[in-house]
Amino acid sequence: MKWNTGLYDQKHDFVSKYGEDVIELLNPKADEHILDLGCGTGDLANIISNAGAHVVGLDSSEDMVNKAREKYPKMEFQVGSATNFTFEKAFDAVFSNAVLHWVLEKEKAISCIYNSLNEGGRFVAEFGGKGNVENIVSALRDALNKYGYTDRANKQVWYFPSLSEYTTLLEQQGFRVTWAAHFDRDTLLKDTDGIKNWIYMFGKSFLEGLEQSVIDQILEEVENEVRPTNFKNGQWYADYVRLRVVAVK
Repeated sequence: MKWNTGLYDQKHDFVSKYGEDVIELLNPKADEHILDLGCGTGDLANIISNAGAHVVGLDSSEDMVNKAREKYPKMEFQVGSATNFTFEKAFDAVFSNAVLHWVLEKEKAISCIYNSLNEGGRFVAEFGGKGNVENIVSALRDALNKYGYTDRANKQVWYFPSLSEYTTLLEQQGFRVTWAAHFDRDTLLKDTDGIKNWIYMFGKSFLEGLEQSVIDQILEEVENEVRPTNFKNGQWYADYVRLRVVAVK
């Protein structure tokens, strides 16, 4: 998927803002060697680096990596897949924020993460858990079905596991899960087009190739359907449900 880095940084900077809490879980130390898996435009990698750690940022999007390099030219960022990466030197920790729900081949990603860590190294992540953006996604699928786009409506774009499902996958790989949480976090969306911009940013693959007039109709349908649940006190919210894990090799 091709990312709009401007829209990402300007309208969806909450992704990085909430990720700062995950850095507290990571608790990076000076001179640690840390991988930021799915680094986006580099903001969280920079914060981790400011703690004195040596950080490598990895992202599958060349646009994201180029933006990260532009913003933080002294740091190391690479283009690569979460399901197929190797580094010569093992990491003390792998950090990942708001990324792994995009990775449908989750077992391959977990294997890569495990193999990239030193013995005793830790994996700290947050991503979408079971029930994440259920209102928005259900409304989008309903609208696509209504207009005859059944194949698009049935697309599998994300992986939103339950806590037990994901921690079991980690344990099967050999990790010891030391902490995990699954929680609701309604997330404020900027401006009056919050839901539409969210879909343009994160649900774009459902709409690619459609005429703009059709897209406008579908987005209007989605807004109308989720208004009772996702519009509060004059502002739009995404019905986020997050999964956080800390695991040790």
